[in-house]
Amino acid sequence: MRRFGQLIGIDPHRFDEYKKYHAAVWPEVLEMIKACDISNYSIFHKDNMLFAYFEYSGTDFEGDMAKMAADPKTQEWWRIMQPMQKPLQSRGEDEWWANMEEVFHLE
Repeated sequence: MRRFGQLIGIDPHRFDEYKKYHAAVWPEVLEMIKACDISNYSIFHKDNMLFAYFEYSGTDFEGDMAKMAADPKTQEWWRIMQPMQKPLQSRGEDEWWANMEEVFHLE
């Protein structure tokens, strides 16, 4: 199992809308997340930043992420979420959410 931490900014004027959507995530989006071997997924907020944590239990992360990205309902969800988000300038070339380095973990 791999653990992921990711960071992205959020438009403070749209944060309440973002929270409202995440209080009732579309079932198809949740099903796709699970179908791509992601679990224990959480998003936290502080000072107009979002921190996401999730665990990946599959064997082909890139393939599973491509599967998710190809899903029409997930694409629709992302089209709604992306204007609310503010990616970090320091993110990787192919990243929307900036991946973080894990420096400590206690099992």
